[in-house]
Amino acid sequence: MKNWRAVFALSCGWVASFFIAAMMLLTVADVLLRAATNTPIRGALEIIELLLAASFFLALPAVFLREENIVVDLIDPIAPRSVPLLKRTALAISVFLLVIMAIQGWLAAKDTLAFGDVTSDLSLPKILYWIPVLAGLILSAIAALGMLFQRVRKSDS
Repeated sequence: MKNWRAVFALSCGWVASFFIAAMMLLTVADVLLRAATNTPIRGALEIIELLLAASFFLALPAVFLREENIVVDLIDPIAPRSVPLLKRTALAISVFLLVIMAIQGWLAAKDTLAFGDVTSDLSLPKILYWIPVLAGLILSAIAALGMLFQRVRKSDS
């Protein structure tokens, strides 16, 4: 069971790191071209925004699968026996919120597609921004649900 988690989390990490590297290289190229020839890369900001959204949302499932969420340990020293229940509850709330966010994102993406929204500089279809966001939210909800089932199964045994 852990093997699929590791492979999927690693895949998400590699995809996200590819987008981060592309974002970094584009920024460096833009700065160098501005400094050397006073000609910036047209639409660099729009492309960087797209790459940033892709890197964040496609890395999000890995956070759940690796159990690397940011945690504040307030209850742990006071009531250590309640920590597993709190972790299961947090995962359940995460699944619920991720599903709600994905549904709301889907509705907004449908409007974006229906109206044919494009970016101001490069006229990129704005649906391109929604694809990694929705994919990341859906995959994160699935990952959190898988982790929740694993925790429930572990607590039952």
